[in-house]
Amino acid sequence: MTITPQQAQTPTSDLAATARDHLWLHFSRHSTYESGGSVPVIVRGDGPYIWDDQGRRYLDALSGLFTVQVGHGRTELAEAGAKQASELAFFPLWSYAHPKAIELAERLAGYAPGDLDRVFFTTGGGEAVETAWKVAKQYFKLTGRPFKHKVISRAIAYHGTPQGALSITGIPDAKKYFEPLVPGAHKVPNTNFYRAPEHGDDLEAFGRWAADQIEQAILLEGPDTVAAVFLEPVQNSGGCFPPPPGYFPRVREICDRYEVLLVSDEVICAFGRLGPMFACDKYDYVPDIVTCAKGMTSGYSPIGAMIASDRVMEPFRQGTTTFAHGYTFGGHPVSSAVALANLDIFEREDLNRHVLDTEGAFRATLERLMDLPIVGDVRGDGYFYGIEMVKDKETKETFDGDESERLLRGFLSKALFEAGLYCRADDRGDPVVQVAPPLICDQSHFDEIEQILRAVLSEAWTRL
Repeated sequence: MTITPQQAQTPTSDLAATARDHLWLHFSRHSTYESGGSVPVIVRGDGPYIWDDQGRRYLDALSGLFTVQVGHGRTELAEAGAKQASELAFFPLWSYAHPKAIELAERLAGYAPGDLDRVFFTTGGGEAVETAWKVAKQYFKLTGRPFKHKVISRAIAYHGTPQGALSITGIPDAKKYFEPLVPGAHKVPNTNFYRAPEHGDDLEAFGRWAADQIEQAILLEGPDTVAAVFLEPVQNSGGCFPPPPGYFPRVREICDRYEVLLVSDEVICAFGRLGPMFACDKYDYVPDIVTCAKGMTSGYSPIGAMIASDRVMEPFRQGTTTFAHGYTFGGHPVSSAVALANLDIFEREDLNRHVLDTEGAFRATLERLMDLPIVGDVRGDGYFYGIEMVKDKETKETFDGDESERLLRGFLSKALFEAGLYCRADDRGDPVVQVAPPLICDQSHFDEIEQILRAVLSEAWTRL
């Protein structure tokens, strides 16, 4: 598919060279650029599209990083930030408050399920996860169960890069360079039904089995030592694993039985990515803690949050107790103002309903790709999907490490971008392409995503 270049506003050819020399990119192989590759430089965005410094347009089919829910170029969000900066540019939440953080905390508590009423602000998702683990540890010390400190999470799951959050993460290659990490984090199987080790012919039975592995892990470690279970509603890494029917109600039952806190890590899944404001509502469970970030401001300013239940907060309200934890920029006035304006857009444009009304069409459009020999599975929910690539559809044979390297980094990542699609080709787990477009997208954008994927995946197959 040919993407027609559009005129760049300002020539910026030197930016890529400057980036190569001075900018340390995140999760990036810098040898790619040292050996002659050019750093892509994105200079502007509008709606679901972004443009690079050469004037080329791309469909942002990853919402930046599962973040830009309302699309690019929303001037009202920039104006909200500027207005707040002119009134109160900064003040910390260390024993003081400011109006926008108070208003945002009330609004998030109103959206959150059950009695999740207390909001602790951070500057991002990893910090929110880190905060949740520390809260869980102190909560049990304050309530007379000091040995409950361990956490359980799922294989291949990603929960962030701070030392604690990275311990909870289940991706060996993401952790090995930074070990030893925080002790006490244990892993159980995820909900990848496509490669189910048990009950591969019965989704509900598989879900029951997967949930029961959490109970087995709690019993193995000792219920008096386990503080929390951290789960994403739809697991990101590995390629968008949705929960089987009944999975989360069963996990909730297990956590209640052994007095373990259930943490719903919704850094990606909250704020409409799966439809509801908080994804736990979609899967019929009420956690003890929610962690969130990304879509709260649609990425227009950094912020994150841990939202805790009244029960979890209660011992922190007593006597001289202090939660000795915080971040300078947590709940920043400008970010809080932008978040409130962003949530206004959600309500004014009914974006949550839009996702629920069109998610079936998005799924059906992506499932057209199942006729390609390289596509083994299309899975996900809402506006959050993974497309798994295989060598053999009948046997589900996957690619070995060298083949995956050549397929993803040697061809697909660059080819998709050159074809006009910004998305993610990933092999944390089996090789997948992930797509998560802005929540303002419609059928024309779904079709554009499918057409580009079809062309590039078809070419990838011929190269194998």
